[in-house]
Amino acid sequence: MELVVGRVAKSHGVRGELVVDVRTDEPELRFAEGAVLTGRMPRAKTSQEYTVESAREHSGRLLVHVRGVADRESADALRGMIFLVDTEDLPPSQDPEEFYDHELEGLSVRLTDGTEVGTVTEVLHSAAGELLSVRAAAGFDGTDPGTPGREILIPFVTAIVPTVSRAEGVIVVDPPEGLLDKE
Repeated sequence: MELVVGRVAKSHGVRGELVVDVRTDEPELRFAEGAVLTGRMPRAKTSQEYTVESAREHSGRLLVHVRGVADRESADALRGMIFLVDTEDLPPSQDPEEFYDHELEGLSVRLTDGTEVGTVTEVLHSAAGELLSVRAAAGFDGTDPGTPGREILIPFVTAIVPTVSRAEGVIVVDPPEGLLDKE
């Protein structure tokens, strides 16, 4: 499995630097010179490896230069790309309030009253923050119990997701009115 450690927000300058929104507590390790990162566009099935040539802080983000990206046009083509590392290389998360994507995927999602909503299929990383992509349980919202569930996007914020229990395999959500409604 893979863990998102950064997202390309835009290009910077004319020499191919990437402005990266950091999604790791260890940017100095993940984006160190010589580090190899897997890059993948959101929802793409294929990925490519990138070797970090340099990284420096700039206005709360990182400016990263990777081998093979030498101009603004090449850097612009990578806008929205996520950088990943293999989770097998990571120690388990010790903070009960922080989660790796792979620790959330596959967990059951329930409302505060115990109603089954569905299962987390993916954690999406957007400029606005993280979203849980949940495959609705068959029969959720009065749909035909035999019908595969629709995708529900739930913002992964404490106000909406008050409880995550990896041990029980359950995420409890308290959505605002309308969030889970069918369109």
